[in-house]
Order: sequence, then structure tokens, then C-alpha cells
Amino acid sequence: MSHPSRPGFILTRRWRDTGHGTDLEFWLATPDGPKQVVISAQQPVAFAGESRRAEIEAVARRGMTVELRSLPLKTFAQEPAIGVYTRSHKQMVSLERRLRERGIALYEADVRPAERFMMERFITAAVNVEGGTAEGERILDPKLTPEAHYRPALRAVSLDIETSAHGDLYSVALEGCGQRQVYMLGEAAAGAEVPKDFDLEYLDEPAQIVHRLNAWFEAHDPDAIIGWNLIQFDLNLLQKHADTHRVPLLPGRGGTPIEWRAHGTREGFLFAPTAGRLVIDGIEALRAAQWSSPSFSLEHIAQTMLGEGKSIDDPYHRMAEIERRFREDKVALARYNLKDCELVTRIFAKAKLFEFLLERAHVTGLAADHFGGSIAAFSHHYLPRMHRAGYVAPNVGDVPDAAFPGGFVMNSRPGIYDSVLVLDYKSLYPSIIRSYLVDPVGLVEGLLDTSPSVAVPGFDGSYFSRTKHCLPAIVTQLWERRDQAKRLGNQPLSQALKLLMNSFVGVLGARDCRFFDPRLVSAVTLRGHEIMRRTRELVEAEGYEAIYGDTDSIFIWLKRRHSEAEAEAIAGTLVDKVNRWWREYLAATMGLESALEIEFDTHYRRFFMPTVRGSEEGSKKRYAGLVTGEDGSEEVIYRGLETVRTDWTPLAQTFQQALYLLVFKEQPYADYVKDYARRLMAGELDDLLVYRKRLRGKLGDYQRNTPPQVRAARVADEYNARRNRPLRYQNGGWISYVMTVNGPEPLEKLSSRIDYEHYLSSQLQPIADAILAPLNDSFSSLTSAQSSLFQA
Repeated sequence: MSHPSRPGFILTRRWRDTGHGTDLEFWLATPDGPKQVVISAQQPVAFAGESRRAEIEAVARRGMTVELRSLPLKTFAQEPAIGVYTRSHKQMVSLERRLRERGIALYEADVRPAERFMMERFITAAVNVEGGTAEGERILDPKLTPEAHYRPALRAVSLDIETSAHGDLYSVALEGCGQRQVYMLGEAAAGAEVPKDFDLEYLDEPAQIVHRLNAWFEAHDPDAIIGWNLIQFDLNLLQKHADTHRVPLLPGRGGTPIEWRAHGTREGFLFAPTAGRLVIDGIEALRAAQWSSPSFSLEHIAQTMLGEGKSIDDPYHRMAEIERRFREDKVALARYNLKDCELVTRIFAKAKLFEFLLERAHVTGLAADHFGGSIAAFSHHYLPRMHRAGYVAPNVGDVPDAAFPGGFVMNSRPGIYDSVLVLDYKSLYPSIIRSYLVDPVGLVEGLLDTSPSVAVPGFDGSYFSRTKHCLPAIVTQLWERRDQAKRLGNQPLSQALKLLMNSFVGVLGARDCRFFDPRLVSAVTLRGHEIMRRTRELVEAEGYEAIYGDTDSIFIWLKRRHSEAEAEAIAGTLVDKVNRWWREYLAATMGLESALEIEFDTHYRRFFMPTVRGSEEGSKKRYAGLVTGEDGSEEVIYRGLETVRTDWTPLAQTFQQALYLLVFKEQPYADYVKDYARRLMAGELDDLLVYRKRLRGKLGDYQRNTPPQVRAARVADEYNARRNRPLRYQNGGWISYVMTVNGPEPLEKLSSRIDYEHYLSSQLQPIADAILAPLNDSFSSLTSAQSSLFQA
């Protein structure tokens, strides 16, 4: 039976070797529900130099089915390339290993079959499915082509588990697909409430919970499973219980298991590919969408976004209360379990995470639940285009490692200023790629003929072809799509396109990328240096002064105080001048069309650039400024200062925010500084003294250097061990502690007097002195009259 044409969105993809070749399996969300598309009998392909044909044939005779074909392609070394086709992907992996051992390069052998199929057809996520043979939800061998607009409304379920402190499974909650379900271990207490707002089922053993979960997924069939620390904790622990009790955990479509995979470099980090269903951890999704937060705990994010959180917050009290509820009030535990599911569902909705992840998948070609992957996304776009340009991709390591310059950072002029404009270049690095034709294939071609009419000069001996390149066209297409997304108000798509474009230069500078070449990165970053220096000259020729610059932004002091309207008018004039200059300059000197576009970003009514602590040198990437909103409201913007850094206490952050606002508004500040110091020493601000810092490594790894957070963590886990509690800090994590007269002490075991002098000299004084120095004032001069109070 032929299948009619329909749109679909690829949720998951996988390959498997069969007796007749490699089959590709795609699960799609479609308007008619989930469909499994199978593309059968594919031949995996890689490439090699023509000169190695005989050697490859000799290796292939040893039990392999290998076909070699001449192709209209060549390597970066200009050698004609042949296609190397195997019967299965497993054979390709084996052949690549054997050839590598003999010093024979096989190019692109690491590209997985499903990704190869998609990229060569310019498919990212949305597709049209045409023809094929339909068998229920399964469609065999249809034609898949790219589709621009289809985005499914995903059916999602939020999953959360509750356990004992030692990992014993208590309950599993599911919220989604119109269901609110909790599976609870044990029996209902006599006379216990029968909840009316959700379904609660009691089961005798964990194995039964796993069986009921499998049945739930089969019955309600979600497209996505979401949660908080979902893969590393909830699903991982469920899998361990399933294995212990020898029952299969089958959350995938078609009753399939999770295909667990370990991360290549992050020890203990797991991936959970699940057929037909996205598996999305809310923490990773927020980070991918560029949300920043001092903490990604569910409690913190829920309080920040939704204004509410868990009913039990403290981790130790929470665990004790969970265990009490499991013993005494299982209905209350079920409600608590389900509440976490609800919070995750609402966070996904509030942050529009599904919208972003679907657009990101459609932009990058990566699965919607694949996080990271900038190199893979670059390859997905680049490889098919370079093949059509007549080249095969090099292998990782073909270009020797070498250093390359980073972004431009101008020396700053510290001080307090009136009226500072910030202008920044719109997507500077992508615009350099477009304007100067920076490209891997273009570099190879440019070095074949370096005459000015054929090639554009770069840096470090690089030249780029004017006519044969791939990346500028890719960037231009993404740029135009982003402009359209912004016009249409599609913020998730605009954000996804911006992140992809901005990742390209980082990818070219990544040593585990096949296109790594310091000359490519230098052609962008050094050109950025040149552009920013020239921009400074253009601005200062108008009588203003550049006091700082960073990568793509320039900070311009207007020399006197200006109104908002006056400042914006000046900014408009400068923007027009700079953009016009680049258009004319590039056309006249290099015959290039400029894509460089500087824009007005911010007018700071008052602006502060600090010095590097302990010196007179201007700081970098650290500043603050007062801005006025369209509604007349005033706000201080901080970059890199203590207020936005998680390793400073709330005491310091509150102090900085109030003090800077007083200084910026030119209001008296002396009494505030004195009173704040007095209140600290009087014990009135004790709730603001907690440090919260991250342990980057395992606790046992800190041998020579033991910073305060490590000392506090050791005290905490010694305390935990004596009480038979889990050791929270052995493998890293976040620790909260207070500085006492006996050193750092964790909140779990706070027994000594607070060292107020520490907070005075290490938290308040550095913040105050930074901004008071330009005013010829200091913290000590303001508080010296109170020294007797401080000594009391």
C-alpha cells in the first residue's frame, strides 16, 4: 500500500546492520501520530586517495565486502578520491581501523549512516514523507525531502522518582498526556486518603513499578520524556533497579530499551537514546538555550521562574521528611513527587524550551535532545556542500596543532564617566566570514593561486578563493533566516540560528574538529582586531574617546553629559559613518562586499570601569553602568563584577548594588557605608554571609591546595559519615559555608562564632574601594571612626 505525502519531524534516528546492508530507522512526529520510517539496505561510504586503491583492495580481501568507485572528488592535498563502500557500518569501522594501522587514511569513515543520509539530502529535522509502503505505524522506503515549516505539538510526560538517602526506590510520578499518575511502593495505610486529583497505585516491589511504567508508556505513547537531572539520576536509577530485579525497562516506542551510552570524556556522564522518544533533561535544555543561573537546582529555577518551589527545601530535612512520609503518609509523598513533575512541565512552558529545541534541531541537524554538538552541527551543514564543490573532508589531526590569537580586547581607561555609548558589530565573526570569504575549501583553493584577482589575502600566509567556497554561503543563508525569524517574532528560531552561526569560528579552532586550522581562525580573529582598531580611529576622529573595547563592542565616552535623545542621535551618526566607511573601503581596496554592520547597543548615563585589583591598570570584561529604560526607570547593569558572580556572598552583592546606585546618581553614600558596616558587626546581616561555591573536582583530588570550600566540604562529609548520611561532596558539587573564627564551616555543622572581620575586609572593603578610589575616598576612611566598635 502506497503512503500519501505528509510532513513529519524526526525525533530519533538510528542505524542497524542487517544481512542485506545497513537499515536506517527514523521515528517521526506527524499530524497523524508517530510513524517509524525505515530506509533499507544502505551502503556506508567513506573516501580515500586514489593512490591507495591497491592497498585497500588487499586489506578488503580478508573477509570483507568492499566496493571501490572512482568519483569526481579530491582530497585537500589535491589527490583524486575514490568512494569506499562497505556492506555494513560495522565493516566500515573495522576497515578504517585496519587501514589506520597501516598508515592509510580513510576519510569521513566516522560519519554515522543515519547522519550521512540526512546531511546529503540537506535534511535537518522537518521532512516530507513521500511514497513508501505503509504497515501500520511503519513506512518502508519512502522518499524523504527537506520541509521548511512543520513543527509538531509534542505530547510530553514529566517523570520524577523519589528514593531513600541510599537510593532505594519509593515512588515514580508521571504528569502529562492528560495523566497524573504515581506508582508507590508498599501498601496504603488504613483509612488513608484516596486522592481525587491524581491516580495513586500501590505496588509490592520495584519490579512491579518497572512493569507498570512500561505499560504506561505503551498505553499513553508520549513523544518526549522530560525531567530534572532525568538521565543521570532518575532513569539511571530506574535502570539499575530494573537490572537488579531482572526485568526490562522499556520506555522506547515499540517496547524498546534505552540504548545507554557513556560520554567520551566526561566521566560517569551518560546519554540515553530511546527509540521514538526525546529524552530531555531540563537542566541541559536551559543551558542549551543560554539561560544563566547561579544554581540549576529545581528549587532555585522554579522559585526564579515560577515564584514557587518544593514544599521541603533543605536537602537533609528534605530527605528525612521524604523517608518519614514514605513510612507514615504515602499520599503526602505522592503529592510531593507529582509536584516536581508539575514544576518541570511549567518550567518547560515558561522558558519555551520545546519551541527552542525543535527550532534548534531544525537548524542544526542534531536530534532535539542532543546537547552540545557544535562540531557535528557544523559538519552536517558543511560536508554535503563541500562534496558538491568537489572535495572530501580531511580527518581530525591532519593539520598540526598550533596556537592562534583570540578575540580583541582593548586596554581600558578606568574611572567614572558620564554618557558612554556602546556600539557593537552584529555577529562580527560570521560577518567576517561572509565579507572576507573565510572557508576551509576556500583556503585550499586560494593557496593554489594567490593572485589578487583570484584570492583574498588573510593572515599567516592564508588566501581565500573568491569563487570557490562553502561557508560564506552557509552563513549568509543562516543570517537571512535569522533576520526573517526576528521580523516574524520567532525568538526561539532566531536564538537557535544565532547560536549556530556564532559557534562556527569556535568549531574551526577546536582541535577535535576535522576542519581545524589555525589559519582559518586567525583569518577571523585577527581581522576582528583590525576592524576594532579601525573603528576606534573612526570614532576618535569625530572628537570622542574610546575607553574600552571587547571582541565586537566599543565603549565611547562622549566627553560630557548628554540626554538620552542626544546620545542616541550621536550613536546614529557614528553607526552610519562606520558602516558606510567599511562598504566603501572593502569595495575600493579588495573588491569585496561588506557584511559588517555596527549597531547602537546602550547609552550608559553613568559608567564605571574599575582597575585590576591591587594595580592602576584598567580592568577587562568588568564594568557597571546606569541606564534609563524607555519608561524612565533606572537600572544598573553589571558585567563581571561581584553582583553577578556566584562566589561572592549576598552580603557583598547587596552592598555593591546599593552603593553603586548612590554613586551613579551622585547621592550621599558615606552614611550608607558606615551603617552597613555597623550592621554587619552587630550581627544584623548574618543571613547574608553564606558563601556558595562549586567543587570542580573530587574531594580527594585536592591535596596541595585546599581552598575554603574544600575545607568546608570535608568537615561536612565527616559530619555526614558520623550520622550515617550519604557523603554529598566526594565527587564535587556545590557547598554552602560561612567563615568563622575557626575557619570555613558548612551550614550542616555551623558551631563557631562568625568571623565578621573577614567579611569586612574581604567582602565589603574591596567593593567599596574599587568605586570610591576615583572619588578620592576609601572604605577605611569612612569606617575608621567606628574602629572601636569593630574591635568590641
